[in-house]
Amino acid sequence: MRMTMSRAALSVRAFAFYLFLLAGILIVIPNEFLSLFGLVTTDEVWIRVVGMLTAILGYYYFEASRHELTALIRATVYGRFAILAGFTCLVVLDMAPPVLLLFGVVDAVAALWTARSLSADASD
Repeated sequence: MRMTMSRAALSVRAFAFYLFLLAGILIVIPNEFLSLFGLVTTDEVWIRVVGMLTAILGYYYFEASRHELTALIRATVYGRFAILAGFTCLVVLDMAPPVLLLFGVVDAVAALWTARSLSADASD
């Protein structure tokens, strides 16, 4: 008999698919993606390495959702809010373009969804 997925696990599963999509783009067509956001394109391998790391993170999120790993799901909330904080610092220090904040906001909104879902699941 299969249990239904918790709201928190569902939110993390959705974020895993976002990460898988982003990873695929960074691995297969990184320069098209970078230029879409006005970022400098590159022929160096680092962007594909970032894509591979993103895919691995997506896998961790997927597995956390599949196994209802609440402690890990909760940890992702803090990590995703930290991304926004880190990206904000990079922009404020003029080390990165403001468009980077868009990705931090996506992470923060997804983290907020997970945080609220964790609270709702706990009150059930």
